[in-house]
Amino acid sequence: MRTLQLHFPDEALSTLDIVLKQTKEARVFRRAQAVREVVKGQRLQTVSDTLHFTYSALRKWVHRFASQGVQGLTDRPRSGRPPTLTCALAYHLERLVAQDPLQHGSSHSQWSCQELAMARETGVHLSRESVRDVLKKRRQL
Repeated sequence: MRTLQLHFPDEALSTLDIVLKQTKEARVFRRAQAVREVVKGQRLQTVSDTLHFTYSALRKWVHRFASQGVQGLTDRPRSGRPPTLTCALAYHLERLVAQDPLQHGSSHSQWSCQELAMARETGVHLSRESVRDVLKKRRQL
């Protein structure tokens, strides 16, 4: 197996330590943790076995860190359809949840995800699961 021929700046370890203390994203934390071990001198294969990364994935993160710094540890934008749910719509759903459903013509005293999805006030047809996801992310469900 070839030896990794990368040179890291002197402040790489301290930078990774700061990332490990400040990041709240689990994926970035794991990547920083693994890259830190490689920067300290551990072999890629040893680190990948210990921290349960594939060798190729770890190699990719190490190379990205070497070329891009901390920004290289974050996920790149993914392709695909943009989300239908805008921030304004999520905010409107939050306001709607805070109101009494009986005032909006519901026969129940609590909102259901289905009723919120069909609420005419939003102006957008959402699925029950989309409403549920928004409320779950905002910790209202």
